[in-house]
Amino acid sequence: MESIGVLMTCPMNTYLEQELDKRFKLFRFWHFPQEQTFLKEHSATIRAVVGNASIGANANLIDALPSLEIVSSFSVGLDKVDLPKCKDKRIRVTNTPDVLTEDVADLAIGLMIATLRRLCESDRYVRGGLWKKKGDFKLTSKFSGKSVGIIGLGRIGLAIAKRAEAFDCPISYYSRSPKATSKSYKYYPTVVDLASNCEILVVACALTEETRHIINREVIDALGAEGVVINIGRGPHIDEAELVSALVEGRLGGAGLDVFENEPGVPEQLFELENVVLAPHVGSGTNETRKAMADLVIGNLEAHFLNKPLLTPVV
Repeated sequence: MESIGVLMTCPMNTYLEQELDKRFKLFRFWHFPQEQTFLKEHSATIRAVVGNASIGANANLIDALPSLEIVSSFSVGLDKVDLPKCKDKRIRVTNTPDVLTEDVADLAIGLMIATLRRLCESDRYVRGGLWKKKGDFKLTSKFSGKSVGIIGLGRIGLAIAKRAEAFDCPISYYSRSPKATSKSYKYYPTVVDLASNCEILVVACALTEETRHIINREVIDALGAEGVVINIGRGPHIDEAELVSALVEGRLGGAGLDVFENEPGVPEQLFELENVVLAPHVGSGTNETRKAMADLVIGNLEAHFLNKPLLTPVV
């Protein structure tokens, strides 16, 4: 398979890059500033694309690669892959589900605790010598027992719910339809209804045109001045301008955010807010999980080119 051209769209994981280099003819897209010239020269050679949650395979890239057979994404989310075009052209698509579920769910709980207990602020309080100067840190809000509403009760949403249950948190959720396997959780038919009946609202759904800005002003106002938003999904799930204004104006109690609308750009107004915890899209960012994701990407590519069943097919 050393002659098979694989295009890696951006830097994403050293282990993945090294293993792809061993097995295929790897092209690192970011090494070629003249992208169109590069694509014209190598379009016949490249039969696979490896993308991620930042740069996948859009319509222009797919059209520029007539020999493309498979897109293997180093992510669960596929909003950066033009799935309809892949279907039309019979290009296979795979992702990396399951292996990152536990890490992302762990981070969601961590963001809830860090936001409510002001862990980042209290860390700075100690490091800045304020404990000695000003005395004890201010009182914060407990996490245990808080009502948690989850948008999207798939693999990750369920994993978050199970963890929150261990903290005696009542669980409710919104999805396109009630989940038969989640009878112990209360279902709400709209996101506004869900927000009106929980204290912590967690975004854990896939990004589609229907879920873009699913957290808008109406939802934020329904959650209220004591409510907290947690986003471990995708940045565009939230109308970021509305979120920022609600936090600045005190119409929302806090936010724990791992993703943003224009990554790596983050609204600077958030930097000054102590009731906000910010993470640089690290939901799956552990050594163990990133290796497992890389192995899935490689396994799917090898399966495809050996005419074996794909490990995690999407298209």
